[in-house]
Amino acid sequence: MCRWLAYTGPPLRIDSLLFQPQNSLIRQSLHATRGATTTNGDGFGLGWYGERGFPGVYRDILPAWHDANLRSLSEQIRSRLFFAHVRASSGTSTSRENCHPFRYGHALFMHNGQIGGYDRIRRDIENLIPADVYRHRTGTTDTEAFFLLAIGYGLLDDVPGAFARGIAAVREVMSSHGIEDPFRMTAALADGDRLYALRYASDENPPSLFFAEGGEIDVQGDSVRFTPGRGSVLVLSEPLDMHDGPWHEVPAGHVLETRGGVARVTPLP
Repeated sequence: MCRWLAYTGPPLRIDSLLFQPQNSLIRQSLHATRGATTTNGDGFGLGWYGERGFPGVYRDILPAWHDANLRSLSEQIRSRLFFAHVRASSGTSTSRENCHPFRYGHALFMHNGQIGGYDRIRRDIENLIPADVYRHRTGTTDTEAFFLLAIGYGLLDDVPGAFARGIAAVREVMSSHGIEDPFRMTAALADGDRLYALRYASDENPPSLFFAEGGEIDVQGDSVRFTPGRGSVLVLSEPLDMHDGPWHEVPAGHVLETRGGVARVTPLP
């Protein structure tokens, strides 16, 4: 399973979260502590919002810890809203087109998890994607397929509702094929202003998901802290340090939404 993080708040240099903390995302790419797999070396990706109305994306198939360009870029880019992802493939090929995050217009999406029996129902899942949206599909992952079918269910207008409708549609296809393997996911969506995150599983074992919020992020030594106040939200697969600190677990079957730099967690419709 993959590891990811998403940040929204005052412009922040990306390397401060990717490389500096004790349990940084780059360390998680080698030694994840809460994932189904320890190593996440099947590619990586960054997505960030800058001065334009649509996000920039940088993805590659190298392991994140082995790409000097990733370190150099992240040391220079400051962003008020960005995604970072390290991939562990669940069966689809290791290619740049299959690395997260995925972009559709002004939206970014990334995911950790798996649709049970996807190799058996891939065609049926892809048939749920509207034709005008399907032409944007470039890879073969279940992540991109779910993103595009959710867009067809109104993801860019009603994020929690579209997540729920998309999950229900996938579960119906799985049931029609007699698939008993679970559907598990954490996912993040950004539209340039707001950040959403979802934690879901059809069984009792959802992937891990945490968040923290406060004023500004302060990385000192091996610790990640927030200054008093509001304005910054960090959502991630696992905490960036080994301290109790500011980390809160997102309950299974819930959606996190940020507005004005404040997180709100509600049940999935």
